[in-house]
Amino acid sequence: QVQLVESGGGLVQPGGSLRLSCAASGSIFSINAMGWYRQAPGKQRELVAVITSDGTNYAGSVKGRFTISRDNAKNTVYLQMNSLKPEDTAVYYCNLVLTYGDYWGQGTQVTVSS
Repeated sequence: QVQLVESGGGLVQPGGSLRLSCAASGSIFSINAMGWYRQAPGKQRELVAVITSDGTNYAGSVKGRFTISRDNAKNTVYLQMNSLKPEDTAVYYCNLVLTYGDYWGQGTQVTVSS
């Protein structure tokens, strides 16, 4: 069994910063990718950022503002979000892709509002 526990969401003013964390536990072998997705009300879930052994990839809307990183020893992935905008408001989901399965966190709410 694999579990993902997210933390770090909350309410922040435009221009502010938040750092999301996602810790994976359980039977974890052969990680292909770790990433973050988000889903705003009335919209489809979209990729925010992903990190693999080959590097990182970002959605165009967050490039230059968000940074994804990973601590392999802790099986944890982070998303540093700077210069937040109201349109970044969404539920953010952690994703873990293993060679034998695809796993999701429960989601953490990020609200950007004055």
